[in-house]
Amino acid sequence: MTSTFHGLETAKRSIFTTQTALNTTGHNISNANTVGYSRQRVNFSAARPIEAYGYSHSTAAGQLGTGVEATSITRVRDKFLDSQYYSEYKWLGNYTVQTDTLEKLETIVNEPSDTGLQTVISNFWNSWSDLSKTPESSDGRAVLVEQTKAMMDAFNYTSKQLSDLKMDLTENAQINLDNLKSISSTIANLNGQIQRIEGIGDDANDLRDQRDALVDELSGLANIKVSDLSDGYTITMGSMTLVAGKSTEASQGLTLDDMTAAITSGDLDNGAIYGTIQSRDKYVQGYVDQLNQMANTIANGDIEVTIPKGSVLPDGTVLNGVTYSTANGNREITEDLKVTVQGLNGLHQLGYTMNGEQGEPLFTDADGNTDNLTADNIQLNPKIVADPTLLATSMKVTFNSDGTESVVAGNNSMAVLMSQARDTKFAFDGTDSNSISGFFRSIVGQLGVQSQEMQRLQSNQKTIVEQVDSRRMSVSGVSLDEEMSDLVKFQHAYNASARVMTVIDETLDRIINSMGRVGL
Repeated sequence: MTSTFHGLETAKRSIFTTQTALNTTGHNISNANTVGYSRQRVNFSAARPIEAYGYSHSTAAGQLGTGVEATSITRVRDKFLDSQYYSEYKWLGNYTVQTDTLEKLETIVNEPSDTGLQTVISNFWNSWSDLSKTPESSDGRAVLVEQTKAMMDAFNYTSKQLSDLKMDLTENAQINLDNLKSISSTIANLNGQIQRIEGIGDDANDLRDQRDALVDELSGLANIKVSDLSDGYTITMGSMTLVAGKSTEASQGLTLDDMTAAITSGDLDNGAIYGTIQSRDKYVQGYVDQLNQMANTIANGDIEVTIPKGSVLPDGTVLNGVTYSTANGNREITEDLKVTVQGLNGLHQLGYTMNGEQGEPLFTDADGNTDNLTADNIQLNPKIVADPTLLATSMKVTFNSDGTESVVAGNNSMAVLMSQARDTKFAFDGTDSNSISGFFRSIVGQLGVQSQEMQRLQSNQKTIVEQVDSRRMSVSGVSLDEEMSDLVKFQHAYNASARVMTVIDETLDRIINSMGRVGL
């Protein structure tokens, strides 16, 4: 025998279930623009049917349906697309940092321009050329001193900018590492909250969205692998565990040295942290090394010069294993002589100052040392700065009857050789011989190619990430058109359920209030 109130219960369940669907649809619409939100769906299922009541066996056609129930509210999410996103986003984080670094390096190098290092180097050679025309000119010497100081300042300033960029990258790497540890800690906390809520049978959809949004961000910092286990997400970076359920103990103690070691071991091979450390140690340090090499080579790198016939070498000079001295009687060169000298310092010491003294090293550090000069410490010899007459322009002396020597001040052989060094090939360590300007042009060219290639990689990777994210959003994102359609559908279902309840109510009213009353 069927229950009198069976239909009322069925209508009530339908109303409650449809109301849940309406509320969920409203929640989706409210979060249409929320970053990381996944649309939610109410899963319906027919309520458990019952056998009609009877003393022995019901004569009804079959089991009676009891309506509909909302069994769960779940997110619409594709884990495969999430995994693809993590895999691609790490490359974008890496390329973005390296592109930004190379753009900053281009700004520091500032070539081609009228104010860059290439210009002051050219002015340095031009000043020697001008002085060779009037070697006795004090004005020419003063100009040469200032142009040389300008070139040294350009080396020092560029080196300082590169050092500052290295420091900025180190700080940025530390910020990213701190961010990684903070995100890992938050994910671990969310793991605990999700486990607690879902342990009582509920779906922690919004908390899961928050966790996945953080994992998205984390995937841009480092190469990670995510495993969804019973106690929540376990996140690893190579062989290193960042998050294990509610624990982040392994990741909270990480330092930049650990991350650098992780790059060496292969555990860290992508992401913004990797890109930052690589940018610092590969690109910036690489250009620091090349600039240092350039500065030391211009001062001490081996070059081959031709000493003109008639030149008189300073007493005790050793060239190509030969000692030129008064005692040997071979100080005066009787024919053009090709020799190898150690940079402009070695060349300058073959000449004579206005006072008839042997030339000083042209470039030193602040303490007067000439070995291991770098772009940071190289400078014009302080003695020459204080007294421009110490610039050696002559390579000829006359011998007096009393055994003394007098410099031929009008001789310009040294000044000419110095100006000709513009096109002379210097021996750079680990590279082919090249002129100073040629070596610098190769640096600029290399930087341009690297920057262009990295911009291309970043642009391509950005397109790939956008495509993967678009596919993911097509599954998980909220479509307002679709939600509005569902809203209308569930509204009609709610109204229909309410109408059923009204019909049942009117039937019960007839049964309760009108049955048994006859003739009234």
